[in-house]
Amino acid sequence: MPVHLEPLDVSADLENFRSVLIVSCPVCPPMCVAMQQNSPFIEFFKRGLKTGAFEDYILSIRKPLEQRGVRTSTYSIHIPTPMMCIWTEWQRSRFLKRARDYEAALVLGCDSATHTVQEVLKNTDCQVIQGMQMIGTTNATLKVRFPLTVELEMHCVLKNGRARQHKTILGGSRKIKKTAS
Repeated sequence: MPVHLEPLDVSADLENFRSVLIVSCPVCPPMCVAMQQNSPFIEFFKRGLKTGAFEDYILSIRKPLEQRGVRTSTYSIHIPTPMMCIWTEWQRSRFLKRARDYEAALVLGCDSATHTVQEVLKNTDCQVIQGMQMIGTTNATLKVRFPLTVELEMHCVLKNGRARQHKTILGGSRKIKKTAS
């Protein structure tokens, strides 16, 4: 049950920081950004396991910050569990060591991912900023295309018992609103 997330405009929230660590969950955020931009989730031979649309989104956050002289970096972890909401103690410890050198941690993930980061950084001066908003859960079909390209066809976003249906069309998307019973 992937969480459906939408990016938030956090430019004003990041205005007064000299260093920002962008910490991202490698599961739901890349999936959602790829579906929202109607782009492949994974193009193995082009970008490895990274999602092009999500990497471009992170770059769109970093570039204006760096142009203002803000030091930025990214952080994500895949093993032993990729999801931030269930990081192990080792993963939490590793993140804490990295985040101590930053004034702010921008979380690209769900509310639970943000909570994880807040818990890890509770005894530091690092400010935690949530960069994505949870909308609901996503229902999609995974499609593997030649050569090792993974796409996601979104069917609907479930929010508070209601489903917003999505019909994916090559080159764009058409949204059809529907209430789930």
